[in-house]
Amino acid sequence: MCGRLARLALATAALAAVQGCFDEPTPAYKTVPEGARVYLQDKSLKNLAAHRDALKADLVDYVNLDRNEIEVFPQELLALSGLKWLRLNGNRLSSLPDLSGLVALRRIYLRANRFSEIPEALKDLPSLTDVDLSQNPVEAVPQWLVDKKGLENVSLSETNVTKLPDSLDGWKTLVSLQLGGLKMSAAEMARIRAALPKVAIVF
Repeated sequence: MCGRLARLALATAALAAVQGCFDEPTPAYKTVPEGARVYLQDKSLKNLAAHRDALKADLVDYVNLDRNEIEVFPQELLALSGLKWLRLNGNRLSSLPDLSGLVALRRIYLRANRFSEIPEALKDLPSLTDVDLSQNPVEAVPQWLVDKKGLENVSLSETNVTKLPDSLDGWKTLVSLQLGGLKMSAAEMARIRAALPKVAIVF
């Protein structure tokens, strides 16, 4: 019973540690210049042709395009060199273009799209710290994602991933790793916990 309670306490602490990692900015953080934040969620958008004026390349640092109908990554976003946070959850994306020009991008959220594999374009984001690919039909985690320096929060929950790469050394510096809802064996989960003892992991 003591062991079970200890495990429950650990899981609760891990969940608390990752809460907020993938949330909207807090009200205090919204004290930014007018136009720096662009909110275009829930508008049934297929592209950004009608919103180009709102995307001022030298100013925008946050764009929310959640729950639209976007199938092709909007080219307008590629000019936003100061973009730090991009939300594209709940769209119809299955691939990404070259993102190397988004040198300031720290957070990219791609939950509930149509990615069958983790897009290699993420390799070219030098400032990337947070990536959310949960609820996509992703089956495998490439070694390059584990080896990518600077990552802090990674979510692969509710994907088709059943095993992580053999070497997880690159993820020892993660803050959180979300693997909820995966068909992962008990042995694989134990291996991951042993390899990443300081990371808040949620299965």
